[in-house]
Amino acid sequence: MLPIVIASDHAGFSLKEQVKKHLEEKGIEYIDLGTNSTESVAYPEYASKLCCAIQEGKANMGILVCGTGIGMSMAANKHKGIRAACVSDTFSAKATRMHNDANVLCFGERVVGAGLAFELVDAFLGTEYEGGRHQVRVDMLNSFDK
Repeated sequence: MLPIVIASDHAGFSLKEQVKKHLEEKGIEYIDLGTNSTESVAYPEYASKLCCAIQEGKANMGILVCGTGIGMSMAANKHKGIRAACVSDTFSAKATRMHNDANVLCFGERVVGAGLAFELVDAFLGTEYEGGRHQVRVDMLNSFDK
């Protein structure tokens, strides 16, 4: 099984570090693509690093953290083959995996606390894509990459 990739900007750094500890406690292997401090950085750079790692086959799934999760999700969705979802509730974290085959989870340190972030990660990583009737719509999403 491939590791997941995780990245943040400065506004999501502290929560990313907490999520990494949660992943370690769960025995989930990850690759941290930065940032490595709260010094200001450009979030699109870190979203791109994570998406490129998925596109290159180094991982199948990723987690992006910024202040709100919105900027990271917007940047990630500009990359071919990436279906990023910004969520702040566990129902959406599960549903986006089941119905949209999302491969990148985004959330914001200024929006969710550590406890909820852990629940979002567990729901997202623990839910399988259902396929079936949803595949037509996922195929449509993928066709936009062309």
